[in-house]
Amino acid sequence: MAEANLDPVFQIQRVYLKDVSLEQPNSPDILLNQEQPGVDIQLGVGATPVAEGMFEVTVTATVHTKIADKTVFLVEAKQAGIFEIRNVQTDQLGAILGIACPQIVYPYLRSNVADVIQRGGFPPVHMAEINFQAMYEQQQTEAAAAAQTPPQIIV
Repeated sequence: MAEANLDPVFQIQRVYLKDVSLEQPNSPDILLNQEQPGVDIQLGVGATPVAEGMFEVTVTATVHTKIADKTVFLVEAKQAGIFEIRNVQTDQLGAILGIACPQIVYPYLRSNVADVIQRGGFPPVHMAEINFQAMYEQQQTEAAAAAQTPPQIIV
């Protein structure tokens, strides 16, 4: 009788661009404006089980540039990866999904966002490196604080 292999498994199955959009709602008029636009970048991380021991991890970015109150361009992108993760402790799984997997997926997202912006006729926006460990730890701290805060009753 063969013994089950209980060695930890962490393998990348696939990395792919799940969704991307570019909007230029005020073109061409806004393109004639010589002011430097403001840039706002928002990031998010998500993880979903897709099969036994298989997880999809997504990193999303929203890049919104504006001059005054008018949008120059808006890019929304979601980069994903499918990871096989087996035989790891439950308390370690969250860190793997929240730190290790996004660190693998994020460089692809950065490249795709810069490429889409450049193909839209703009200088590429180079998103900064992200410390996913610090981001994960902050989310865990916030979740723990929210769990300890009694719900507010509004009368």
